[in-house]
Amino acid sequence: MQDLPNLFLIGPMGAGKSTIGRLLAAELSRPFYDSDHAIQDRCGADIPWIFDVEGEQGFRLREIHMIDELTQLSPVVVATGGGAVLREENRRALRERGTVIYLLTTVDQQLRRTAKDRNRPLLQCANREQVLYDMFAQRDPLYRATSDIAVRTDRRSPRAVVNEIVRRVHRLVDPLEPSSHNQVSP
Repeated sequence: MQDLPNLFLIGPMGAGKSTIGRLLAAELSRPFYDSDHAIQDRCGADIPWIFDVEGEQGFRLREIHMIDELTQLSPVVVATGGGAVLREENRRALRERGTVIYLLTTVDQQLRRTAKDRNRPLLQCANREQVLYDMFAQRDPLYRATSDIAVRTDRRSPRAVVNEIVRRVHRLVDPLEPSSHNQVSP
């Protein structure tokens, strides 16, 4: 059995990338990084402040540099921000440096998971649901084009999602592995 590659989690806000990423990293005994948290740590400021001062464009430039840096580490699990796929540089770095897992979720689930979160600048508006639908329409094709695996997170425990990811990544690395027989995913 080959060693597993770097694992990069992409998907919309509220899909569970940070929670699942931490559990996945623990399961595989490797470091976990959240690109948004790494940007905040590096800047000494939270994302809403960065958006206020530098705008989304400034944040996206910081994100390109951070994703480039994090994807060069190995072996790691990295959770990206929901908009990371908007930049081709990020999509390329993710695809070329590891296995990319798209965590899918519904807009209803996103609304529930982000209801009280004030650290999401793009959701500080009157019609959060419409914003999420619009982002999904724009980003879903990019998530799909960038990912190697897509896994649903709705109405599933983070542990169940992690177990599915591990099974499916093992299958990608070694399709003849005996434990991969009869594994069906949604």
